[in-house]
Amino acid sequence: MNDKTTHFGFQDVPWHEKASKVAGVFHSVASKYDIMNDLMSLGIHRVWKHFTLELSGVKQGDRVLDLAGGTGDLAARFSRMVGKDGQVVLADINDSMLKVGRSRLADRGVVGNVRYVQANAEALPFPDNYFNVITIAFGLRNVTDKDAALRSMFRVLKPGGQLMVLEFSKPSKLISPIYDTYSFKILPVLGKLIANDAESYRYLAESIRMHPDQETLKGMMQSAGFERCEYHNLTGGIVALHRGYKL
Repeated sequence: MNDKTTHFGFQDVPWHEKASKVAGVFHSVASKYDIMNDLMSLGIHRVWKHFTLELSGVKQGDRVLDLAGGTGDLAARFSRMVGKDGQVVLADINDSMLKVGRSRLADRGVVGNVRYVQANAEALPFPDNYFNVITIAFGLRNVTDKDAALRSMFRVLKPGGQLMVLEFSKPSKLISPIYDTYSFKILPVLGKLIANDAESYRYLAESIRMHPDQETLKGMMQSAGFERCEYHNLTGGIVALHRGYKL
């Protein structure tokens, strides 16, 4: 009998149950996801994503995988960057998030060079050496087997291609007490008021604390085969952008 466990927030749960529990969270919050992102980060998530786009080096004709792409804000920008000869794949394991993303991009007139794929990051359904750039923004912490997901990303990335992981991380000691108060006292209240779902936002706060810190994630990327790995701390380390290349 398989008794392997993993964390779901601060809870230990059977390994095979985490994906469905995470799915339940995002089914619940999908329709309010963008509003809550603005409230949770005071709008700063847009700056973090802009920084990611600026460092991506994406150019006309590239193929980009926006993994855990959710409501599509990165994919919309990448669509313009790759042009009519390029391709963007917005992939998410959660069909509710994917439907919201497709609807949002259609409303913004983004058509033609974006595909929508429901996919598990641990076993990506794409050919080897296919994408020039892969981004995963605020999604890796929800993956059950992060090492398997990183290996899968490495496989589908072209030689010379870049992986960019934008994720909550470990803030500086100066910021930590304020950040903890906000995450565990204020965030669930906002979740209740805006999305009528305090528990899902309590999970999101807990999942951030359980995610590997900056150096640990860098080491995991290196173990998966990525080279020239580095990270940039943003907003005092509340968020970090990790980058690695397939050489």
